[in-house]
Amino acid sequence: MIDLHCHILPGIDDGAAGIEISLQMAAALIDDGVEAVVCTPHILPGLYHNTGPQIRAATEELRSALDRAGLRLNLFSGSDAHVSLDFVSKLRSGEILTLADSRYVLVELPMHVRPELLNKIFFELIVAGYVPILSHPERLPWIQAQYKLIERLVRTGVWLQLTSGSLLGKFGRPAKYWAERLLDDGIVHLLATDAHDVNRRAPDLKRGRDAAAARVGEDEANNLVMARPRAILANQSPSSIPLPLAQGSNAIPKSA
Repeated sequence: MIDLHCHILPGIDDGAAGIEISLQMAAALIDDGVEAVVCTPHILPGLYHNTGPQIRAATEELRSALDRAGLRLNLFSGSDAHVSLDFVSKLRSGEILTLADSRYVLVELPMHVRPELLNKIFFELIVAGYVPILSHPERLPWIQAQYKLIERLVRTGVWLQLTSGSLLGKFGRPAKYWAERLLDDGIVHLLATDAHDVNRRAPDLKRGRDAAAARVGEDEANNLVMARPRAILANQSPSSIPLPLAQGSNAIPKSA
C-alpha cells in the first residue's frame, strides 16, 4: 500500500515530535503493509511556516535515518497546504509541494466555507494543470450543509481523499457517517492515514482499507490505497487512472 498523506517528518508541524517518533511511525507503517509514504507536513501561514525546500531537506534527513535504522520505507516529499488565494503562485515557486513532484496536490480547506472562493481557487488549480486533492472532506464541520458543493467539485476534476481512521470511528460518528456516505456515493479517489504519531493518530491504513472494502468491494478498495496512489507517484494523467465507482469521466487539466 501507499500512504499519500502522513505527518511523519519530525518537529516541523503537529505530527511526529522528534526523530524517535518518526522512526516508530515508519516501523508501524511497514508493519501495516505500507511500502511508500509521501511526507506531507502542514503549510499554514501564521502557524506552520514550512516551505518546499525545508520539506525536501527534512525528507532527505529522515530517509537517511531510516537507512541507518534498517527500515525499508520509500519516502517522497509533499505538503498538506491550506487553501489560499495565492495557492497556484506558491506551487509554481516551489513554496508549496505537490505529491512526489507530480501534478497532484493536497489541499486542506478551512473550517468555515465560502463556496464562491473555493470554486475560484480549485478552478485556477485545474486550469494551471494541477489535480487538486481535497483532504479529509468527511471531517469538515460544514460538509452536511455543503455536500452538493463537494459533489460539484468532484465533477469539475477535484479528487477526494478520506482519512482511514474516519472509517474506523476515530474522529467520531459524523466523520464516520460522511466517510461512508462518500464511499457509498462512489466519489472517493484515495484513502490515506493522515497519521501524526503512534498513539492517538497512529497509522491504520490496512484496517481502513478493509472497512472500505466492506462497502465498495476489494477491487475499489485496492484502487484507493494502491492503484491510484501508485499512478500519482508516476504522475500519470487522471484520464489513464481507474475511476471511482460513480464517476463517469475525469476532468483533464489543460496542460496535463
